[in-house]
Amino acid sequence: MADPARLSINQATTREQHSLAEAITAYAEAGVTGISIWRDKLAECGLDEAVHMIKDHGLRVSGLCRAGQFPAADAKERQARIDDNLEAVDQAVALGADCLIVVAGGLPEGSKDISGARQMIRDGLGAVLPHARAAGMAVAIEPLHPMYAAERCAINTLSQALDLCDELGEGIGVAVDVYHVWWDPDLESQINRAADRILAYHVCDWLVPTTDLLLDRGMMGDGVIDIPLISKWVDGTGYDGLIEAEIFSAKNWWKRSSEEVIRTCRERIVTAV
Repeated sequence: MADPARLSINQATTREQHSLAEAITAYAEAGVTGISIWRDKLAECGLDEAVHMIKDHGLRVSGLCRAGQFPAADAKERQARIDDNLEAVDQAVALGADCLIVVAGGLPEGSKDISGARQMIRDGLGAVLPHARAAGMAVAIEPLHPMYAAERCAINTLSQALDLCDELGEGIGVAVDVYHVWWDPDLESQINRAADRILAYHVCDWLVPTTDLLLDRGMMGDGVIDIPLISKWVDGTGYDGLIEAEIFSAKNWWKRSSEEVIRTCRERIVTAV
């Protein structure tokens, strides 16, 4: 059983019910320890107001979502994306976030060169890391399920993410999201390899059947992922950070009251994580 005091709720879990200001208030009033913030919601709220509210409500920011999206068809656009990542670092610092979550990006429009896309990701991270290191902000690569390789993220396994960490050095680690990595036959060994480079741990569940590969995640315990086993592996590395519920659920949880969603997350962190 996970300690309920380790629960953070990713704002995506109630993104249809809440603005950022509303989410901060609702999570804090429900006794939730942390929040992970999305940059589009942050832009609506304003950085200064978000920083003020986080402090006033005593929440810990487990992550800022998202940076990355490095691959692009031309040098000008690639630089624009690097510049956006540099801004994301500064936002994460202002919020006191535990880490900046990187969803690295997929193939540029019209491209079939996945190796080239992965090189652009490596180069983009390399361009951002000096600023992140100087600012003291940890960068967390989140590998996404291979089904997202073309459009969202060409880094699809913990092994790939950790190879980048090995190459790029200090200040970079990984975010382990069970939705994206549960299927990997090398998962236990790669979690052990990650060790103290695990910067974030995200939980939800894989439903059968899944009706939408992006927007039909399940609440912990409602699907086929052995979350307690993966949690045991993650905790076994010494990770003692927040455990973040991140549930994109257009047909189910986004249609329920925010009170029910938050209450269920608090219950499931004990019974299903």
